[in-house]
Amino acid sequence: MSKPTIVVCDHIHESGLDILKNTSDINYVYAANIDKTALLDVIKTADVCITRSSTDIDDKFLAAADNLKAVVRAGVGVDNVDMEGCSKKGIIAMNVPTANTLAATELTMTHMLSCMRKMPYAHAQLKDQRIWKREDWYGQELYGKKLGVIGFGNIGHRVALRAKGFEMDVVTYDPYISSQKATDLDVEYTTNFDDILACDIITIHTPKNEETLNMIDVAQIAKMKDGVILINCARGGLYNEDALYNNLKSGKIHMAGIDVFNKEPATDNKLLDLSNIIVTAHLGANTVESQYKIATQAANNALEAARGIGYPHALNLPIDETKIPAFVKPYLELTQKIAFLIAQMDKSAIKSIKIEAEGEIASYLESLSTFATVGALTMALSNEKINYVNATFVASSRDITLETSEVSNISGYKNKVTVKITTTNDVNTVSGTIFNDDVQRIIEINNFIMDIEPHGKMILLTNSDVPGVIGEVGHLLGDNDINISDFRLGRKKDGALAVILVDDEINDNIINKLENLEAATSVCFVKI
Repeated sequence: MSKPTIVVCDHIHESGLDILKNTSDINYVYAANIDKTALLDVIKTADVCITRSSTDIDDKFLAAADNLKAVVRAGVGVDNVDMEGCSKKGIIAMNVPTANTLAATELTMTHMLSCMRKMPYAHAQLKDQRIWKREDWYGQELYGKKLGVIGFGNIGHRVALRAKGFEMDVVTYDPYISSQKATDLDVEYTTNFDDILACDIITIHTPKNEETLNMIDVAQIAKMKDGVILINCARGGLYNEDALYNNLKSGKIHMAGIDVFNKEPATDNKLLDLSNIIVTAHLGANTVESQYKIATQAANNALEAARGIGYPHALNLPIDETKIPAFVKPYLELTQKIAFLIAQMDKSAIKSIKIEAEGEIASYLESLSTFATVGALTMALSNEKINYVNATFVASSRDITLETSEVSNISGYKNKVTVKITTTNDVNTVSGTIFNDDVQRIIEINNFIMDIEPHGKMILLTNSDVPGVIGEVGHLLGDNDINISDFRLGRKKDGALAVILVDDEINDNIINKLENLEAATSVCFVKI
């Protein structure tokens, strides 16, 4: 089987490149320095590509990318990705939405403080003009002010937490979250947008779409209190720039902190002519830590896609993510990984894939089934394209039965997903859950209770649970220069299951030696 190819189209932090360079089961091509026309020839062989904003994933790119299965946008915005074109070709488009969360959060606070104390102007007067006039710089305190947060996602809720640290009153407007998410953080939740417009300071943290474009315009500003301060470190166009300019100029808006603009670079934007605005050149992700996280997450996401393990943060799924709660998506990813794991445990022809769910996640069984099917069939269809769009059709064409079932919530977990795959040879069942919103865990393998992160290289060894097994396994692996990174053991009356996480590849020779251990009943090597 040929290795999948990952092409890096734009510059990313060296940490991400190192991951790809040091991965033996993929072909890595660095194409960030070549002409974009020449890139069209390089991309012909790509299974996955990583881009930033310099490469347009447009009709020409997609027409040239004959073998492309996934696009990873190393960042949050996907303005340069033709989402409809990707979907039509069955190409999964992904982004890295959380890597710059802290950087964007802290920049928002920087703008807020700068607007309150006019720090850039005070700095310039002393440093550039060498004028010492303290009386020019009477600012305001954050303490006791009311902050309106529009959008309470990854960044919005962190801004709210930091604002609470300054002893501000905080209210949020976000129709797509549960009110409890806000109230648990001692943040007021409102469904009345006018409550936001009545705040002393307003900051926005939403994606840019038809619903949010020009969300703050002339009519909304008219309802605001005189002297309001506005912050936008999210996307250009959420505040109408003409309305913003006119109301800054009139003094209705006391100050604004703006990091993003309708058209960038914004060197000729009229907002720059005003003396009551703090501006930066789209620096939300510009920290060393953020660039490291963006690159490493993009590289790891590309590897998962290339291997068919999963498509983290896929944007063109067969479900409308704006209509599902945030807790659902990690379960979709976990379900695909579980199915991929089972497919490696038994590589015989699949007869049926059954998904059981308990808790709120049971409302999304159809989507869970789609993700499980992709995970289960990736191994068998290494030379064919399978994704969320065609998974059900491919399963039907192979006479694979897809089943779903909601079960009573008696496990003690708030939500639990179980994948049961029947092959011509055996039946394997694996269950998983999510802790703390996004921590994925496998909690049961064939009725053995476990606690495993679905990531890495693993040896699964069932045995008769007699003394000395762990020592024999450790000795055998040590003799073969295999380092054990973790060892998990599940037990029941008729035996035990050891899940041994290792740092190295396990060849058939080592598997054979493990199988020959007297206590061993089955051995397999899996990678997630």
